[in-house]
Amino acid sequence: MCDDRYDRQSFLGENSQAKIAACTVGIIGLGGGGSHVAQQLAHVGFQKYVLYDPDMPEDSNLNRLIGATVRDVKNKVPKVQIARRVIRGLQPRAKIQMIRERWQDNPLPLGNCDIIVGCVDGYKGRHELETFSRRHLMPYIDIGIDVVQVDPQPPVLSGQVIASLPGGPCMWCLGFLTEKKLAAEAKKYGDAGHNPQVVWANGVVASAAVGIAVDLVTGWTGSAQDVVYLSYEGNSGLVLPHKRLTVVDRSCQHFPHDQVGEARFIPL
Repeated sequence: MCDDRYDRQSFLGENSQAKIAACTVGIIGLGGGGSHVAQQLAHVGFQKYVLYDPDMPEDSNLNRLIGATVRDVKNKVPKVQIARRVIRGLQPRAKIQMIRERWQDNPLPLGNCDIIVGCVDGYKGRHELETFSRRHLMPYIDIGIDVVQVDPQPPVLSGQVIASLPGGPCMWCLGFLTEKKLAAEAKKYGDAGHNPQVVWANGVVASAAVGIAVDLVTGWTGSAQDVVYLSYEGNSGLVLPHKRLTVVDRSCQHFPHDQVGEARFIPL
């Protein structure tokens, strides 16, 4: 490795590379968004990863899954192995834990992370990840995109990047998670279909998420926040702070300070 490999990111501050290398990042979902996140974290210099994805790529994934090839689809190479290959190509000594199952079925490795990045479909999955991160006092960064067709107008491509941080407003406070959304999702469970996905939109929100993670680790901007909520307007190419940030209650009532640690169930 060249001594000047990270010279161009020296603006991140003194000992920034040591801080980055010491941070363990959990990535949930190694599809369109998660594959971007894994690749970019490796470029920046992250050395410790916990990767969750039970799936293997299909031909329809090749329009957006970074690192995947036609041969990977043919040989049924798991998505976590593709991500590991990408990371190792940049960081040969990286410590990578691959879990080919749902994180809910094997959450213990996730508890060893410093930051969690969620690249999942659905509101229920996001709620479960945020609840886990809050109980373990971990920053949780969520990304997602969607396409809505409103005839006769062109399709609307949009997305979000949310950093839910311990002590700050959560995704419920922000109005991103609501009981109405969860109920509607549960009602159409099993018939939700596939969310539209394109590589450039995934890249935009993933890049923003990586930038947030780097700032959390290094503090290079000097502007610590208790929440980040970015809105991606794909039709215009804009990424802006969401308007709800101006009215959100900064005191989170959904995750009390005493509800931390592993959940325990007591029989009645």
